[in-house]
Amino acid sequence: MYAIVDIETTGSHPAQNGITEIAIVLHNGTEVEGRYETLINPGYPIPSFITYLTGISNDTVASAPSFSQVAQHIHNLLSNRIFIAHNVNFDYTFIRHHLQENGYHWLPKKLCTLKLSRKAFPGLAKYGLGHLCQVLEIPVVNRHRAGGDADATAILFQKILKEGGEKIIKDFLKKDNHEQILPPNLPKESIQKLPYVPGVYYFHNAKGKIIYVGKAKNLKKRVLSHFTGLNTGKKRQEFLRNIYEVSFTECPTEFTAFILESIEIKKYWPEYNFSQKHAEQFYGIYLFEDNAGFLRLAIDKKRKHTEPVASFTLLGDAHRALWKMVKQFELHPALCFLQKQLYIPATINSELYNEKVREAVNFLQQNMGTFAIIEAPATGNQKSCVLVENGKFYGMGLLPHDNESFDPVHLKTYLTAYPENEMIRTLVKSYAQKNTEKLVKVN
Repeated sequence: MYAIVDIETTGSHPAQNGITEIAIVLHNGTEVEGRYETLINPGYPIPSFITYLTGISNDTVASAPSFSQVAQHIHNLLSNRIFIAHNVNFDYTFIRHHLQENGYHWLPKKLCTLKLSRKAFPGLAKYGLGHLCQVLEIPVVNRHRAGGDADATAILFQKILKEGGEKIIKDFLKKDNHEQILPPNLPKESIQKLPYVPGVYYFHNAKGKIIYVGKAKNLKKRVLSHFTGLNTGKKRQEFLRNIYEVSFTECPTEFTAFILESIEIKKYWPEYNFSQKHAEQFYGIYLFEDNAGFLRLAIDKKRKHTEPVASFTLLGDAHRALWKMVKQFELHPALCFLQKQLYIPATINSELYNEKVREAVNFLQQNMGTFAIIEAPATGNQKSCVLVENGKFYGMGLLPHDNESFDPVHLKTYLTAYPENEMIRTLVKSYAQKNTEKLVKVN
């Protein structure tokens, strides 16, 4: 017994978006035996690009029921059926999230017609629903609407069944059963809820405290990999016995998962995370004016509530940068605390000298760079953005897919600011150097 489903939404993340339309085709393994379709008022504004894609606008759903009004009926239709969708985890995470918000517990077995199609029809160039419909001559009415896509997916499922699909389905359902490898105190529901997307995962102990934070390109696969190793050592077994729950935060890309992992380790200081748990020693070049009216540059350890002209992980890097400024802009080493000299020559004019210092600071900050790292997310059609401002990691978030402005003020309306640390600074710098095609100069 199967439920073949398609939904339309206001965006890609269920916690911050709503469902605008749902269609459910009930299938008994031989033929279609029922169908349900309805528009839903999502409770969120529908972005213009979604309206352009689907034709569903705020006016379209103004008089439609809310999800809570149809949740019971949806739950009844889906219960005791294998859940099927094309790119199933997108539809599944949305429906599960909104059912859970309305008090309905739902953890079905799932099948993805995209993955099934790879087995049933190997060798195709692409396995998107549109391409499969074209290659397999599946008629589609109302493409990018829940009803049209669900009906097309149902026909695709029929074709998969005819291509030895029953065996393929059995194999896939076996792969989804990981209960036998789980730690003794971790319920299978914790694993079943994990999506196949990038993100950060958290292991909790019996009291709910976070004891380990990790990052993943694929959350479910990475979490399961913790339980499949052959290490039977005392420390590992103790670690496994202390895992009572797994929670997670989805990330648009693997790169943003790396960044968030570092942020969360510094925030929670988990018991079983051993890397990144050390006192960081940042250095900065600071600018100040002395009693004689001279602008002076000095290297010092970074401290809270102070903002240096530039930050460095290593003291040697800070010294090299400052000496370069001294030579290039003819600054006095003693005024930069690079030489011990009690008296500054009276021939130095403070106004002219201060202008050189300002030029040197501007040059340094411009060279450190203000740019964005833009990537396509694992799911959805928005843009992942990591902003670096004057060489310093500012934050990250998702931009609309049609965003064309890269003004910092505009970008920051979509981004979450995070504290920078040594690991993030090194990671962002390395990633930017290796992926120059993903860099966008910020105005």
